[in-house]
Amino acid sequence: MSASPLVVCLPIADRRRSYAFYREELGLEPVGEPADDGVPEPLQFVINDGVRVMFIPTGGFGWVIGDRAVAEPGTSECVLTLPVVTPADVDRMITQARKAGATVITPPGQQPWGYAGVFADPDGHVWMVSVQP
Repeated sequence: MSASPLVVCLPIADRRRSYAFYREELGLEPVGEPADDGVPEPLQFVINDGVRVMFIPTGGFGWVIGDRAVAEPGTSECVLTLPVVTPADVDRMITQARKAGATVITPPGQQPWGYAGVFADPDGHVWMVSVQP
């Protein structure tokens, strides 16, 4: 098995909007040099040392998955988790996401498994922000 990070790929409608949401609003670190439009190509962000998320425009995403259908916006087949250190970090990230155009699905609060909140990004991808042990 390779020591390279796992890269989760998600379809998006607009590269600049996704870049602004994840870099400027959520503070994630992009990977790579900017393309002519000022956005790194491919558009990737570091989640942690072992995981990155890459955003692919819907047309290109369709090319990657072949004859399989690209899920309609708002259709979720998975929940991605952003680990944070404290409940205040959860509150801050959910608030920032909402202000940047995300839809809050589950407000921050204590859950049976820990403190967490859930939002859908502007493309409808579902993210849980939770305190990790």
